[in-house]
Amino acid sequence: MSASTLYAGQVMHHRFRPRRHRFIYRVVSWLIDLDELPRLQQRLRLFSVNRFNLFSFHERDHGDGSDRPLVDQVRQLLRTNGIDTGHGPIRLLCYPRILGYVFNPLSVYYCYDDSQTLRAILYEVSNTFGQRHSYLIETDAQAEPLRQYSDKAFYVSPFMPMDAGYQFRMRPPGARVAVCIRQRDSVGSLLHATFTGQRRELSDRALLSVFVRYPLMTLKVIAGIHWEALRLWRKGVPLQPRPAAPPHPVTLIRLGRESSHETV
Repeated sequence: MSASTLYAGQVMHHRFRPRRHRFIYRVVSWLIDLDELPRLQQRLRLFSVNRFNLFSFHERDHGDGSDRPLVDQVRQLLRTNGIDTGHGPIRLLCYPRILGYVFNPLSVYYCYDDSQTLRAILYEVSNTFGQRHSYLIETDAQAEPLRQYSDKAFYVSPFMPMDAGYQFRMRPPGARVAVCIRQRDSVGSLLHATFTGQRRELSDRALLSVFVRYPLMTLKVIAGIHWEALRLWRKGVPLQPRPAAPPHPVTLIRLGRESSHETV
């Protein structure tokens, strides 16, 4: 039985300071078991890997941007940082390309070991300036829901300060999935961002329905980012200076330890 599936739901952003701002969009995310990519493109006529189709997944849209198999990149990253998952599944929550276009502000990798225990989550963040940074955080297998923390290391929104931290509250994929991120500074909450979704079958029929009900969804993601930025600017939210990109591509967070930076 395939672990790859669809999650239909909504994205919500609620900004608290310095101006209140809130929006909700309906989206469909994919959960892709990276080991299943060859079988998925054989099974689905409307989906291809590394080539054009109505829906497609290009490995260079993630990781180091190369055509090297993404599952190998992630497993090497885990080994390099002392997280042994063997050949356990790596499942990626993201948007696919639709008619050749995608922008993923956040892609989430759920990294399981050979016994199907979730050992780490990799949060891959992309900004609209062509930069990418990841947060690799070990998980506490006993926690439900999962709660994780990291200092902010990467410039994302021109309306958000760098001196802040992230609190993650996660429901791993099952019948439902939830990704909840709270950004805070020394004063309190700045932003709550969530994605919640219900599992849906991944089939050609379902994909055709998604295309009809959510036409050009990936274009709407980037258009929505710029539209909400315009609304914030009109509300008088000040722009934050953009620092240089972090010197290392990954921020590593170990259980019970301070965050550290690793070069991969």
